[in-house]
Amino acid sequence: MSSPKRLARIAGVLYLLVGVLGGFAQGFVEPKMYVVGDAAATAGNVVANAELVRIGVVADLFDATIFVFLALTLYALLKHVHTSVARAMLVLVAISATIECLNSVFEFAGLRVATDSAYEAAFGAAGSNALVLLLLDTQHYGLLIAQIFFGLWLAPLGYLAYRSGLFPKALGVGLIVGAVCYIVDLLTAFLVPGLGQKIHGYVVIPSAIAEISMVGYLLVVGVKLVKPANIQNRLVDLRGFEPLTS
Repeated sequence: MSSPKRLARIAGVLYLLVGVLGGFAQGFVEPKMYVVGDAAATAGNVVANAELVRIGVVADLFDATIFVFLALTLYALLKHVHTSVARAMLVLVAISATIECLNSVFEFAGLRVATDSAYEAAFGAAGSNALVLLLLDTQHYGLLIAQIFFGLWLAPLGYLAYRSGLFPKALGVGLIVGAVCYIVDLLTAFLVPGLGQKIHGYVVIPSAIAEISMVGYLLVVGVKLVKPANIQNRLVDLRGFEPLTS
């Protein structure tokens, strides 16, 4: 059995790894290869950055795996607050990680098509490029779908953090607000793409602040130390009675 502070520090390290690996794969690698609506440019980028794409695929797989272990660690830390809510957090993370792993298959398939001459021989250059774009389109929008669950898991986490007394209540509220912002970002991206592109950089700021704050708190503080109650507070209140004397 690990102490709450130790569990919190482990969760902080895992959460940091999730952020670094996910940021690299989705924030650095994807923009280098994926060009919306331009099959030739996308295929050319994939070929030019083939090794980087391979590393990105591995980073995505590790990111999803570590994400699951992060949720398990937080579950062990917070399940005493509300078991059902903690289980819901686990389920949401598991679904998000599953979708992320599946998206990596599409990304790797796009790399295979772009770098294997057999596909160009079968479909022609234009057809091969179009197939690469289709696969990376699927991966791109699949990540947006995973964002549903990557956003929603912050809601039970925020609730548990708020109710546990182990974290500042403001941090729990911030995580719940972050969950709402992720969902707003997703909905606008699918329903109102023009608006989604304009507000994306702003609407995710509260989510980023909440998650970075959570990582920092887990790593630096761990959890709030709750001082054990004074023994006299656990006894029957005898105020008003005179002590016995001989």
